[in-house]
Amino acid sequence: MPVSRFLSFLLAAMLAGGASAQAPAPVPKPATPEMAPPPTPEAPVPEGAKAWILMDHTSGQVLAGENIDQPLNPASITKVMTSYVVAAEVAAGRVSLDDKVKISENAWRQGGAGTDGSYSALEVNTEVKLDDVLHGLVIQSGNDAAIALAEHVGGSEAAFVDMMNAYAAKLGMNGSRFENAHGLTAEGHLMTARDIATLSRALINHFPDHYALYKIKEFTYNGIQQYNRNGLLWKDDSVDGLKTGHTSAAGYCLAASAKRGDQRLVSAVLGIDTNSRNEGFRLREQGNLALLNWGFRHFETHSVYGAGDQVAEHPIWRGAADTVSLGVSEPLLVTVPRGRYGELKPSMDVPKQLVAPVTRGQAIGTLRLSLDGEVVAERPLVALADVAEGGFFKRMSDDFWLWWESE
Repeated sequence: MPVSRFLSFLLAAMLAGGASAQAPAPVPKPATPEMAPPPTPEAPVPEGAKAWILMDHTSGQVLAGENIDQPLNPASITKVMTSYVVAAEVAAGRVSLDDKVKISENAWRQGGAGTDGSYSALEVNTEVKLDDVLHGLVIQSGNDAAIALAEHVGGSEAAFVDMMNAYAAKLGMNGSRFENAHGLTAEGHLMTARDIATLSRALINHFPDHYALYKIKEFTYNGIQQYNRNGLLWKDDSVDGLKTGHTSAAGYCLAASAKRGDQRLVSAVLGIDTNSRNEGFRLREQGNLALLNWGFRHFETHSVYGAGDQVAEHPIWRGAADTVSLGVSEPLLVTVPRGRYGELKPSMDVPKQLVAPVTRGQAIGTLRLSLDGEVVAERPLVALADVAEGGFFKRMSDDFWLWWESE
């Protein structure tokens, strides 16, 4: 038997049974005991919040949270979804920032000055440039702006809500359901903290130019100066979004994002119940800022494998080659406590026997990275190249060894 086939046979035996096999170590040398980092302190729990989350923007890892999958009334944080849909439709060329948006009587009555919610001073039966209405939505959190945009983009608010739910499903927001474009209380209108962080991350990634609106502190329209309701924009220069919310049913809510150096974090604090407006503002801002500061202080994100990097080789039977290279189809990023990257433990689950043909991109197994025995990242292992069937004699020889192994 050829030496290469013999070695492949031995490697196949080592990987047999779908057991976890060690991938090549993707990390630098572990820290020496003298340099070992101190234990990571517990995350600061936002006072009075029903649910909260801190997520690393780059890796998407949840760093801390509580009740992150509990559906809650999101109030005006809804408008992040509204603005995402508008930005997506603009990017697709189906609407334009230069469009003239008709301010209907419905938008004026349901979301204007005559209501208890925030509004953008849009006059009924006027036509306003879409870009201006969008500024009113994001900066002033105008309910009238939300309805007017929904009617313009969707044809009706009901049709636009269907679009919101379709986009949410596409983003994997499995715990959310929208009933309107503005966030005023409606039965069944719910979002989870995880979904809010997921949506915020998608907005920043997919539409960075649109996201830039969220850091604007003030906007003047129709002679009225409007201020961004996110008070963190004035308290921390690294904060550049996202959205506040409040109704009696939702309590005080805030989703925030900040970037310091190359690191960005996303946080959300939901459901603070207090009768004091100033106390509600203070608690939601204090809760988010404490989470952001904790995350920046104690965590770091690393690129472990790039898309197409070889992680390991796996023996393959009945193929034109004896092995196939395995890797990840997308960059694998991982967020860990500072100073502990070198302690990551990689492992992979692979099948007992892999038989040709195999196509590039085909899922072969699973790669896992663990820290302290807990999985912190998991991705499919895919074939990095096609492996066609071997010739007649190669297949016959491999069939014999497969039979032998099965005995």
